[in-house]
Amino acid sequence: MKALVWHGTNDVRVEKVPDPEILNPRDAIIKVTSTAICGSDLHLLDGFIPTMQSGDILGHEFMGEVVEVGKGNKKLKVGDRVVVPFTIACGACFFCQRELWSLCDNSNPNARLVEELYGYSGSALFGYSHMYGGFAGGQAQYARVPYADVGPMKVPDHLADEQVLFLTDIFPTGYMAAENCNIQPGDIVAVWGCGPVGQMAIASALMLGAEKVLAIDCVPARLRMASRLGAVETINFEEEDVFDRLKQLTAGRGPDSCIEAVGLEAHGTTLDAYYDRAKAAAFLATDRPTALRQAIHACRKGGTVSIPGVYGGFLDKMPFGAAFGKGLTFKMGQTHVMKYLKPLLERIEAGQIDPSFVITHRLPIDEAANAYKTFRDHKDECIKVVLKPH
Repeated sequence: MKALVWHGTNDVRVEKVPDPEILNPRDAIIKVTSTAICGSDLHLLDGFIPTMQSGDILGHEFMGEVVEVGKGNKKLKVGDRVVVPFTIACGACFFCQRELWSLCDNSNPNARLVEELYGYSGSALFGYSHMYGGFAGGQAQYARVPYADVGPMKVPDHLADEQVLFLTDIFPTGYMAAENCNIQPGDIVAVWGCGPVGQMAIASALMLGAEKVLAIDCVPARLRMASRLGAVETINFEEEDVFDRLKQLTAGRGPDSCIEAVGLEAHGTTLDAYYDRAKAAAFLATDRPTALRQAIHACRKGGTVSIPGVYGGFLDKMPFGAAFGKGLTFKMGQTHVMKYLKPLLERIEAGQIDPSFVITHRLPIDEAANAYKTFRDHKDECIKVVLKPH
């Protein structure tokens, strides 16, 4: 089969690789009908996530048709059309039983690698390094899905792939980020980063009752897309001071909640942003947390900082005194996708949202390697790429 394969920093290629096989009784094999490039995939392209190995198949946003089912899987049958959560969960451990699906105790066979860095391991992830299990991803014609009697959800035939594909990651991720803000009537929510997750966070915050969303980015196409979502005011951080503008737009109080949807490769025009880039380039830092610093600094007293942006290591020069002094609440983490699948599918079916609004590029999988760089470099006003493997 064809698959998008990682070979090193800035080196991904579409290659012929062996077809996946059933390895465990609860497995399923999926013929991938649609898959997407996620912003967090760019951290792999740029070499920020450790324990990648040459030959790893990337991709964690995918859906398709079940073509083979293990003997122990009683949930799925051949021919089922399913979306596959990017997190892999066993369904039976302490955390799965509490719907903390991304913290599963059993799905990551390489848990010791994460435990050395973080103390404990979360769940395995598709196509996202050996630290997170080493499972082949879904930017391929076929994919093996472990614990397939837990994660995948059947989707109705009357909805197109593009309407439901993002249930695999970015829609639940943006929604959970907004839900973590505990939005109250009249709240103003600021969102750093108007990439695909940021767009979903903006749309979700409005669905959950925010009076206004303040969207922060420097890419004109992203800001234009955000402005079309409704009660959204955009801020280009290359053209105006973010903190001052946020104070102006919130009567001097600051946003009630701040969603940081950028993560470890943040860009900026402030002194600390240049400091981050220099330290990362010299391998003296693992992450560039410029946006997170701004969110902590700008959030109102007693507010919430919600972090769907991916971080990998140790953060430098964090204004933790401000967080303490203002009594901020922090909520973050990998998305508990399975918790949101049915509720968000219902919102799609009810016409409250069509997540396909973020798609700007539709390409065959043969063009995936170039698409990664187009997406990363914001060429051709690229915001979200969907790949067709067949």
